[in-house]
Amino acid sequence: MEKKNYSLDEMMGQPPKTWTVILAIAGLLAIAAGTMLPILNVNQGPQTVGAWWKYVYAAGAVMFLVGKLMTRYTGTHPRIRRLYRIESWSAVFFCVAAFFLFYNGSYTRDSWAFTLAGGALLVFTTVSIPRVVKKELKNR
Repeated sequence: MEKKNYSLDEMMGQPPKTWTVILAIAGLLAIAAGTMLPILNVNQGPQTVGAWWKYVYAAGAVMFLVGKLMTRYTGTHPRIRRLYRIESWSAVFFCVAAFFLFYNGSYTRDSWAFTLAGGALLVFTTVSIPRVVKKELKNR
């Protein structure tokens, strides 16, 4: 079986729309803020109204999910397509973590576990996609 050589345009496809990229980045920043706020004990004090950092995290997770769902991979390379799909699953993991923040109000272990899993998938795909592209271009 002969291996197909892909060009850079075939591997990467069309660039995503600007608003979806901005929405995904804003969602990731809100997830990061929602993760850091309880670690830094921001919700301490007499004028705080509950754990509002949960809403920051949940809004970020939903924004990241919408940003990823609206970004379609238009390339033809099967491995890169799978990596982009895995990247979308990281957004689903963040939303599951947001669910567990509200479901288990006093225990945040489950939500941090899903946050870590989503972050690990995101780091993996962020590293793997450029490596696959570089390897394919080198083999061409």
